[in-house]
Amino acid sequence: MDTELKTLIERARQGDAEAFAELVEPHRRELQVHCYRLLGSVQDAEDALQETLLAAWRGIGGFEARSSLRTWLYRVATNRCLDTLRSQHRKSADVAMTVRAVEPPEPSRHNEVFWLQPYPDVLFDDLVDRMPGPEAIVEGREAISLAFIAAVQLLPARQRAVLILRDVLGYRAREVASMLDVTEDSVTSALKRARATLSDDLGSRREHAAPPSPDSPEEAQLVERFVDALSRGDVEGMVEMLTDDAWISMPPMPFEYHGRDAARRFFTAAEVAGPRDLRSVHTRANGQPAVAVYEREPAARVWHSRGILVLTLCGDQVSDIVHFQPGVLASFGLPRTLSDRSRD
Repeated sequence: MDTELKTLIERARQGDAEAFAELVEPHRRELQVHCYRLLGSVQDAEDALQETLLAAWRGIGGFEARSSLRTWLYRVATNRCLDTLRSQHRKSADVAMTVRAVEPPEPSRHNEVFWLQPYPDVLFDDLVDRMPGPEAIVEGREAISLAFIAAVQLLPARQRAVLILRDVLGYRAREVASMLDVTEDSVTSALKRARATLSDDLGSRREHAAPPSPDSPEEAQLVERFVDALSRGDVEGMVEMLTDDAWISMPPMPFEYHGRDAARRFFTAAEVAGPRDLRSVHTRANGQPAVAVYEREPAARVWHSRGILVLTLCGDQVSDIVHFQPGVLASFGLPRTLSDRSRD
C-alpha cells in the first residue's frame, strides 16, 4: 500500500469526509455495477450503493488493511445487497397491461424477473475491459448482458453472490469465503450449483451466431431495419427478422413469449400492425443496441414515450426483444416526450 493511500485511510479513520470521498470515488461506478448484477434493478443498485458507502464510512475505523480497500468495499457492498435480498419480497405484482392493454394468447412462460431494468452503456463502458479478475471465466460484456443479469436473478442469493465474486470478478475461493463469512467448501459447493444452473439457462443462447460488432455499420443497419418494420407496423417483417427461438419480454409485465409464432400472436394482439407516427432515439443498454420509441398522439404535435426496446442480435437476426416502460428513461438521460423541435 503506497504512502498516499495510507495517509488517506488514516485521515478517513479520523473523520475526514473529504479523504473518505477521495478513497471511494475510483470504486463508485464498479460497485454500482456489482450491486446491479446482484439486484437486477438500477434503482435498487443505486440505493444499495448509497447504503454501502454509508456503511463503509461508519466502518472505516475498523478497516485493518488485511485486504485491499477495493476488496473490503466489495465485501461491504455484497453484504448490503444480500441484506436487501433478504428483506425484499419480490412477488409477482398486479401489473396492468399498459401496452395496448391486451394480454396476448398462450404466453410461453411466466416472467419471474419482473423487476429487471436496463443499465445504460455510458455508465459502464470504461469498466468492461478491466472488471474481470485474472481467474474470471465470464467475460465482461456477457456479464452485463440482460440475459446474464436475468439468469442470475433466479439463483439463490448466496449462490448469486458467489458466482459473481468468483466468475465475474475473479476473487479466489478463500477471499470470497472471507467476504461472506463462510467456509471455502461452502463457496466451492455454491459455485458448482450456480454454474450448473446458469449453464442450463444460458447454454442455448451461447450457441447463437455472434452479433455484429458494437456500433458497427452492420449493427446499425440491422437495428434500423427492425425500427423501420416497427414504424410501418409490418408484423411479418419483424417476425422474419427473429430467430426461430427468439424471446420477447416486457418487465414488469408477467409473461415472456418464445418463438416466431408466439411473437406473431403477440405483435398482432398488441395492435402493432399498421403504420404509426413513430420517432426513435438510438442508445445502448447492457452492451446491446437499444431504441427509445416515441409515438405521436392523433392531432397532436408531441410524441409520447412508449419505452425502450433492448435488442439482442444474433448474426443478422434478433434473438431477444425486451421492452421496458418509460420509467427507465431517466437513467438514460432521455425525456418522456419529444416535440417538433426535438431531434433524434
